[in-house]
Amino acid sequence: MNALQKIDLHLHSNISDGTDSPAELLENVRGAGLSLFALTDHDAVKGCSAIMKLLTTDDPEFVTGVEFSCKDEEGQYHILGYGFDPDAEPIKRVVDTGHRYRIEKLYARLRFLKEEFGINFNERDKDTLYSLDNPGKPHIGNLLVKYGYAKTKEEAIREFLNKKHFGSEYVRPEEAIKGILEGGGIPVLAHPAYGNGDQLILGEDPERRLEKLISFGLQGIEAFYSGFTAKLRRSMISFAERYGLYVTAGSDYHGSNKMIEIGDTGLGEEAVIPEGLLRFIERISG
Repeated sequence: MNALQKIDLHLHSNISDGTDSPAELLENVRGAGLSLFALTDHDAVKGCSAIMKLLTTDDPEFVTGVEFSCKDEEGQYHILGYGFDPDAEPIKRVVDTGHRYRIEKLYARLRFLKEEFGINFNERDKDTLYSLDNPGKPHIGNLLVKYGYAKTKEEAIREFLNKKHFGSEYVRPEEAIKGILEGGGIPVLAHPAYGNGDQLILGEDPERRLEKLISFGLQGIEAFYSGFTAKLRRSMISFAERYGLYVTAGSDYHGSNKMIEIGDTGLGEEAVIPEGLLRFIERISG
């Protein structure tokens, strides 16, 4: 595997729903032998600033990243941003919006658990949730396991948390793309075939959704992803070539919260690096 295949542009720390601190993540990236990596916490860029302070001249190349959880009338999207200034006001504005929605949904989910299932956590555990930078379903799911309401985090999310639905309490995709562009970054659609990460999108829907996002300024798609088959990867690369988009590769590593290893992107299975990925690396390295 050559250096261009040893990249991972989709990693999470405990600033969002990963388990590694930014410092621990950097150590694990070093151990994985990557040549290029990005931290893409959900609705947060705090970890990027932390890693930038820890980098040495011997470390892999680092690119700032973020993953905005978005939704509109057609469904959910995860929009990745790369190479922006984490202190740029447009980025901070979208981050603040996403954070506000996450806190509002945290309170709503806790009320839902109490009202619908009679589940109430102790004050210490609730205070821990409130203190998190970006609390989400995995954090509440882990508590449901701790209290014995489910055997696994996934079961807790499926049987309890996913029964609470939200309407407009999401960053819209055009809002995220605009903020990334105005912050000097590159907007990329994460795991396009999976929507929010586990929602399979088939038929003509992926292309229709992609065309809409391109009209907002989307510049790339994550064609290499830990959950993609070779067939899905080829389909995503075909999309990128057809629309002149950048290509990225990411594992979606979350530490012990997901059974995914750093660098598990599928890129190492390719004999030829797609032109869209070469263009992306050239741009962020320039």
